[in-house]
Amino acid sequence: MIALLQRLLPRSLRQPTPVPDALWESTLTAHPFLSALNRAEQERLRLLCTHFLAEKEFHGANDLELTDAMALAIAAQACLPLLHMHGTSGEPVRDPLKLLDWYGDFVGIVVQPGAVVAQRKTTDGAGVVHHYTEVLAGEAMDRGPLMLSWEDVAHAGATAQSGSNVVIHEFVHKMDMRGLSLGEHPDGAPPLPKGFLGTRSAVDASTLWRNTMQTAFDAFREAVAMAERFGAERPWLDDYAAKDPAEFFAVTCEAYFVSRERFAHEFPSLIALYDGFFRPAS
Repeated sequence: MIALLQRLLPRSLRQPTPVPDALWESTLTAHPFLSALNRAEQERLRLLCTHFLAEKEFHGANDLELTDAMALAIAAQACLPLLHMHGTSGEPVRDPLKLLDWYGDFVGIVVQPGAVVAQRKTTDGAGVVHHYTEVLAGEAMDRGPLMLSWEDVAHAGATAQSGSNVVIHEFVHKMDMRGLSLGEHPDGAPPLPKGFLGTRSAVDASTLWRNTMQTAFDAFREAVAMAERFGAERPWLDDYAAKDPAEFFAVTCEAYFVSRERFAHEFPSLIALYDGFFRPAS
């Protein structure tokens, strides 16, 4: 009841439970991409995590018992992309807690012990319905809860070198879904900050984003095809990024946050684009 009342209050009036020092330090230590942040960034991240934990409800599925350490690990990785961002309407933000509005369309986070096999169906151009299964380490639903595999979350520190992070992947999908109408699907083009990379209008900003992303996406798909058909070297990132523009955006964002130096080498055209989105000039 107290937690519910806290969520109903404006953030400025809430008094969320502080994150214990020892737990915070152990979380940073377990994730090299968090411990690499400077002191001011770590304090800002800690503030965001404190309120994130007060706003969200964590549910362990299939008898998984969630601990404070598990919840904080998820919160810290989920809030990492928010550190330097603009507001949801493109405006600069003075109060960092406003950045949590990016995740304001849901409360529930379901944590599974491991990956989940989901039943899917699709209809082809001839109207034939095809049924298939898909193994999921996470899933973000527009205006709905978010699911994560703890097995994948728990290895975030070790998999950072390969540019992988399931928490960032799913929470970036939430950003991509921002402003969608019911029935629309994310397309790897989230709402951009005002004056994005020096552009003078929202149309110019969107055109710059989409053109740059499309070129990088096409090159990645070509590299995947060359590896599959002719035995060329496989791309650094997961082939899943070749599925569609939305997955390309989410997968590349994983790498941008957890292995920035390698990301800049592999995707030089995207580093400035993502800096303009996640670290806009104030």
